[in-house]
Formats: sequence, structure tokens, C-alpha cells
Amino acid sequence: MGKITKDTIIMDVLMMDRATAPIFIKHGMHCLGCPSSSGESIEDACAVHGIDADKLVADLNAFFDAQ
Repeated sequence: MGKITKDTIIMDVLMMDRATAPIFIKHGMHCLGCPSSSGESIEDACAVHGIDADKLVADLNAFFDAQ
């Protein structure tokens, strides 16, 4: 599997593994079920919510690397 990037769509990450939801929530992204998550990149969502996209992407990649 390729690395998660800031351009990755949120819903694509969740479809890869629903266990990533707590990672998004830990970073303050609580709207995972909203319609935007199915077409919004991690970077775009982070910009809207004031979240550090680099830290979120690093945590997501660490999750997948540990599997």
C-alpha cells in the first residue's frame, strides 16, 4: 500500500481501515461522517479545521506501517 499524503481523500483512508477514525478524532477532525469527507483531501479538511496536516498524515502512516 502507498503512503497517505495530504492529497489523500479522507474517505479513502477510512475505507482502507475504519480503525483510522480515532486518529482523525484525536487530531480534532470530528466530522468524519459529513458529506465533505467523501471528496475532501486531508490537507483541505485540516485547513478548514485548523489542524496540522503533517502531524495527522504522520500518525496515519505510522498506523499503517505498524500493521
